[in-house]
Amino acid sequence: MDLKLFFDPVEVDIDQAPDSFQSSIYINRHKMPDHDGLDIALIGMCEFRGSNKDINPKSADEIRKQIYQLKKGYGDYGIVDLGNFRNGPKLEDTYLRLKEVCGYLMEKSIMPIIFGGSHDLDLGQYYAYETAEKLISVLNVDSEIDLDDDQALEKEHIGKMFRHSPNYLFSYYHLAFQSYLTNQKSIELIEKLSFEAIRLGVVKENIKDIEPVVRDADMMTFDMSALQAIYAPGAFNSKVYGLTGEEACQLCWYAGQNEKMSSIGLYNYDASKDSDDRKTAFVMATMIWYFIEGYYHRKGDKNFKSNDYLMYEVHLGGEPDTIRFYKSKLSERWWMEVPNPDAGGLFNRNRMVACNYSDYDLALKGELPDRWMNFYNKA
Repeated sequence: MDLKLFFDPVEVDIDQAPDSFQSSIYINRHKMPDHDGLDIALIGMCEFRGSNKDINPKSADEIRKQIYQLKKGYGDYGIVDLGNFRNGPKLEDTYLRLKEVCGYLMEKSIMPIIFGGSHDLDLGQYYAYETAEKLISVLNVDSEIDLDDDQALEKEHIGKMFRHSPNYLFSYYHLAFQSYLTNQKSIELIEKLSFEAIRLGVVKENIKDIEPVVRDADMMTFDMSALQAIYAPGAFNSKVYGLTGEEACQLCWYAGQNEKMSSIGLYNYDASKDSDDRKTAFVMATMIWYFIEGYYHRKGDKNFKSNDYLMYEVHLGGEPDTIRFYKSKLSERWWMEVPNPDAGGLFNRNRMVACNYSDYDLALKGELPDRWMNFYNKA
């Protein structure tokens, strides 16, 4: 694929320090860099037609300015900034172009990090998995559950994912929704589909308990409106309540460490609403930095048959009779195994469900963990 056909070169340039993020990556300026063998690709978005709002079209560059000034993190960076994505003639064309580019990158084991644009652009991100021949889990961080059919596309994109054909959505996790902003029917639909919607208060109560949910996702989409307005004044619909900047960075760190995670998008930023010191752009840049930091701290938790895992079998004495738990010696993270009636099909990869020690402890007491039951009901 000739990527230069899809991107405008980067115009942002800052004074480079030898230890800066900018000086540690490849950048599409006058010539598209060779991306073979790289790990991560940055993609700026300038598409806002799905929001029905008048947005600063250069918002992605404000994020870029902030991240370029940060210091290089851990590891040997293999990162390229591809530039700003060229919009299609119609909004649907942008989705399809983004699908094509993200799909191509993921086939080459390059992680797309998408930033800027309205939240409905995660449709293009999601469509990229259509040819992957596997079922996927989507993690969405948003203060609202966007399932309404009578609003702007940024308010119905999740419903479009649910209805998309072919259907390759196995699990959907919604984090940090605020009950007073959410239609009760949307929550009921998510529960009916055996998906998970987790309130803001639950996320904030103990964010470490949310790590297994993040670890189970293949794709992450993050609406900046999920943050408190004090941290994200430039988000489309920021409110007084929400996640803090630190909590958003923690979730991105978890996502980066997730071996399954293959794409992430940060959406709904409007530079014209941001503070003079570009507070929101800085928070987004820091979130991207922490995701990358997590990525380069991955432990290789994939092969559960290796000697890198301890296996614990808990006897329940009912149905099921036993549950197997696995603990990684490398990362000390936990998984539980769920019976898989379709072992030869698409469900095969989903047999291991991320969990906490608390799920193991619950099984020791003779109780089935809720996430085990949700997963089993889908299989």
